[in-house]
Amino acid sequence: MEQKNKKITYKDAGVDVHAGYEAVRLMKEHTKKTFNAQVLTDLGSFGGMFEIGNGDVLVSGTDGVGTKLKAAFVMDKHDTIGIDCVAMCVNDIVCHGAKPLFFLDYIATGKLRPHVVADIVKGVANGCIQSGSALIGGETAEMPDFYQAGEYDLAGFAVGIVKKEQVINGSGIQEGDVLIGLRSSGIHSNGFSLVRKVYPMKREMLSHEVFSLGKTLGEELLTPTRIYVKTILELIEKYTIKGIAHITGGGFIENIPRMIPAGLAAKVDLASYELPEIFRMLVADAGLEKEDAYNTFNMGIGMVLAVSKEKAGEIAAYINEKTEDTACILGEIVKGEGVILA
Repeated sequence: MEQKNKKITYKDAGVDVHAGYEAVRLMKEHTKKTFNAQVLTDLGSFGGMFEIGNGDVLVSGTDGVGTKLKAAFVMDKHDTIGIDCVAMCVNDIVCHGAKPLFFLDYIATGKLRPHVVADIVKGVANGCIQSGSALIGGETAEMPDFYQAGEYDLAGFAVGIVKKEQVINGSGIQEGDVLIGLRSSGIHSNGFSLVRKVYPMKREMLSHEVFSLGKTLGEELLTPTRIYVKTILELIEKYTIKGIAHITGGGFIENIPRMIPAGLAAKVDLASYELPEIFRMLVADAGLEKEDAYNTFNMGIGMVLAVSKEKAGEIAAYINEKTEDTACILGEIVKGEGVILA
């Protein structure tokens, strides 16, 4: 474990977010050449949108599990990592009110081990069941000498559907609206390059029982990403949800603003919920400043909803009483820009 008095940033762990921003900027000149009138570029930020007629819009999202896979390799546990893959995709598209329809996965490895692949797909299937989507296909690629022994990569994509007039995109958010946070199940599937810098992926490290967690570190790290689809779809049937942000890479700082119109900011009350122990550990052991922590991890909140002040209490109560998720009043929309951590 790294020394606690030394600050360890995401960049120290090998992830340069600014290089990522520049890559996206450079990509846009190429992707725009492929667009036609059916591509709705101005409606969404968490999923790609394509209008198919009759007022229907397909919303798609793609992602991988990232370096959380290292924990699965070390623990030799592969039956839940597929849930993460599905979650990272379906949680994105449901931010726009889309009901997931189907999912496809991609598994690449140096040496095909049928029982491991079966465990991976078991997790993918469980994630699809949780999100109400069908696993309709995929690809398994065996590439000798390309991956280290016992390692693989996992990615996938999801497609959902929503009526154009029902797309949730944050355009109606205004000053005074309230933010509701849905609790995460743990680290989910982002920030693991920094996690691995703080906690080396060694069997003895991950098998160690952590008293404050009540489980081993490996069990905590491999806790699957929570899938919020059922709760979100239930909510939008009953209430007006103005905006939804999936808190993944970039944490609060990058993801909440993706749903907020220009000129407005999210003021987050950090005392509104109890910080889970794993994040207390990470902040302390990495020596993270508050802004770095909330710009890297979900910090215990996996989804953020923007709703009217008048309905916020009722919606939060409904979530806590009628769904499998746990909600808190996280903050409010104010004039400004970005995220204000208060």
